[in-house]
Amino acid sequence: MTRADEQQAAASRLDRAHGALLGLALGDALGMPTQSMSPKEIADDYGTITRLIDAGPRQRIAHGMQAGSITDDTEQALLLAQLLIDGDGHVDERAFASALIDWERSMQAKGSLDLLGPSTKQAVQRILEGVPASESGRFGSTNGAAMRVAPIGIAVPPDNLDAFVDAVVEASAVTHNTSLGIASASAIGAAVSVGVHGGNIQDAVDTAFAAARIGEQRGHWVAGGSIAARGAWARELLGGTPVREHPTVLREIIGTSVASQESVVATLALVSVSTDPWQTLCTAAELGGDTDTIAAMAGAVLGACGGTEPWPSDAVDSVISINSLELEPIARQLLELRVR
Repeated sequence: MTRADEQQAAASRLDRAHGALLGLALGDALGMPTQSMSPKEIADDYGTITRLIDAGPRQRIAHGMQAGSITDDTEQALLLAQLLIDGDGHVDERAFASALIDWERSMQAKGSLDLLGPSTKQAVQRILEGVPASESGRFGSTNGAAMRVAPIGIAVPPDNLDAFVDAVVEASAVTHNTSLGIASASAIGAAVSVGVHGGNIQDAVDTAFAAARIGEQRGHWVAGGSIAARGAWARELLGGTPVREHPTVLREIIGTSVASQESVVATLALVSVSTDPWQTLCTAAELGGDTDTIAAMAGAVLGACGGTEPWPSDAVDSVISINSLELEPIARQLLELRVR
């Protein structure tokens, strides 16, 4: 490979890494006003989602937040990114737990209801009670680890999936040290990593399922459908369904709750049939349920596969400005860990 080829490859990786973080934040912001609402409430309050919008009168969690505001999905991902950078590619479990505690306290001080999810909340409480970090996440099976895993996908290459899942475990075990929690985070993280590596959407989804199969052998076993098996089923189901019926299938058959075997599976199925990344995120924001997390995870994967180009410049400018984000330098520092 010539010097010019190497520079071009490095520029492409940076664009895709930056695109992943932008997609994460954009999906999160699109789903902010609709999170935890029913499809009917979303339709009544907002109509069709085509752009960033303010939280409406029936939005309890993000009440009063302005259009373009991010939530815990992006904030915790950026928290993890900084810990990775500071730790030279490793995440100290105690430091992560302390950072999560500090983050929630800062949110409470602002009067926000956008706090830790159920698995993370329980894990943090156990840490405060003196439970070792290695045991605190033994009940975490929801999508919290998957929603914030994108920085691992940027910092760790996908060529050795066992090693990749090791990195996911290190970043997830403190809150989601279960077969479902680790499998779901491995799936989303691996999909991002393949995208940053230059892969297309189908490459990313295929590798997501492979990583999930490895991840479901890690951590404490918990009952629940296999992320890999359900993901493959959901991709085939959605791929054989007319586009106009996708939201119904996602809501009523696959599921959109915080359960990882619903929301993570729904994300991978939705990504697998995406032809327009921005429209895909808008669709996710209308589904009902855990809309901000589904849209954020989908945005991270689609951004990794497509770079920054698919994201509307006006939406990007709004999210960056409103939340005072500087994502490209973070992407660059995470990539420095990847190439070591």
